[in-house]
Amino acid sequence: MDFFVLMLAIPLVSGALLTVVGERDWAPNLNIVASLGTFLAAAGLTAEIVASGPRFAFGEQFFIDSLNVFFVALTAFVGLTTSIFSGPYMRNEQEHGRLTKPRLRLYKSMYQLFMFTMLAALTTNNLGILWVAMEAATLTTVLLVSLYRTPASLEAAWKYFILCGVGIAQALFGTILLYFAAERVLGATGNALLWTHLVDVKSQLEPTIMALSFIFLLVGYGTKVGLAPLHNWLPDAHAEGPTPVSAVLSGLLLNVALYAILRCKVLADGALPAGFAGNLMIGFGLFTLLVAAFFLSRQKDVKRMFAYSSIEHMGLITFAFGMGGPVANFAGLLHMTMHSLTKSAIFFAVGHATQKTGTQLMENIRGLIRINPLIGWGLMLGTLAILGMPPFGVFASEFMILTHAMKHFPWATPILLLALGVAFASIFGKVQPMVFGETTAKRLPHAPAITPVFLHLAIVLMLGLYIPPYLTRWFHEAARMLG
Repeated sequence: MDFFVLMLAIPLVSGALLTVVGERDWAPNLNIVASLGTFLAAAGLTAEIVASGPRFAFGEQFFIDSLNVFFVALTAFVGLTTSIFSGPYMRNEQEHGRLTKPRLRLYKSMYQLFMFTMLAALTTNNLGILWVAMEAATLTTVLLVSLYRTPASLEAAWKYFILCGVGIAQALFGTILLYFAAERVLGATGNALLWTHLVDVKSQLEPTIMALSFIFLLVGYGTKVGLAPLHNWLPDAHAEGPTPVSAVLSGLLLNVALYAILRCKVLADGALPAGFAGNLMIGFGLFTLLVAAFFLSRQKDVKRMFAYSSIEHMGLITFAFGMGGPVANFAGLLHMTMHSLTKSAIFFAVGHATQKTGTQLMENIRGLIRINPLIGWGLMLGTLAILGMPPFGVFASEFMILTHAMKHFPWATPILLLALGVAFASIFGKVQPMVFGETTAKRLPHAPAITPVFLHLAIVLMLGLYIPPYLTRWFHEAARMLG
């Protein structure tokens, strides 16, 4: 069977199946098996695209090329490791009385449906279907964020739904404007929202309409990315939802929303004067980076702190893509990969740490290295990696972004260094006493899944020391497609 069809069918069918059998004792294993099947199908699709080039599916409604197949592989991999991590984590939550079997069934089914919406958003050629998939992702994650049904989690889910609903509405208006501009050129043939048709005529699209369209699309999808000042939903959703949800929000959803912006930027760059779309992204990126960096120093909840860290890094990535050019685009793609792998590993470690200590307040989490050395070292190494310490891959991507900014946007360099310095001091100063020190925490009833933590960090370390030639070619091809 076709790898693409399998990749979409497995999470969709397994999500429907888990709504029925999700309370069974073997349901967590089904969740892992389904995620493994999705990953293998994504790996097969990736090999096919690398070997044979871009392809369509379901007529022209879906399109897979070197840019989105990279995100597909990353999404499927993080989805698999998160499902492995969530098995013992959710069992411990059930033992502590925080979750019931019906809620665990809801979690597993919504997790698979969330993966389906992410993969559909990444592979669709139709910008209308892209919008629908992003809206569906919002609905599934609202249910995941509110899983604990506490007043705080319900408030966080409601804030997430309202803010992202407003953002998605802005993106819808931007999509309508884009269709309006495209129909004048392509006619009423049904192709006016197909990206592959739009990119062929991007220079003929009405500039004024395209400028308005891109602004609405950037603000709309930027809300899902977590760009300031529309980022307020993200820290609450991370803090109040289950930790596996935090991992996929940071590692997957933010990337997919930014991918949507990048596809639209390619069209805007062809229709508008040079620098219009890029300058908007540079402005949003720098503002987001500064806001997140200074909010980091005020955080007391460990998951909120790393949520602001995600906002900071998405600001940096947005800035990189705003600069444009082969080097900045390459660095942005590399940083997206490093951030997804590193931040999800951090949330895996944080999830087990908060379960062991019974709190998310950093002042009450101490001596992780004595409770469980693997969790302690996992959190410490993950923190060093996300802060850009060599030889981890985040250092390589941040170094490329900084050096490119020094050459082409020297005025932005002090802002970048200030924000990165404040973020480093804030996070490291809070994590160091969490890992080392005295503690009275007890062992967990179910052994934590540590393998995903070190698997992610090993990949990040390897990519900091050596990027395989085929992966380099992949990044170069994707960067070239972005302009």
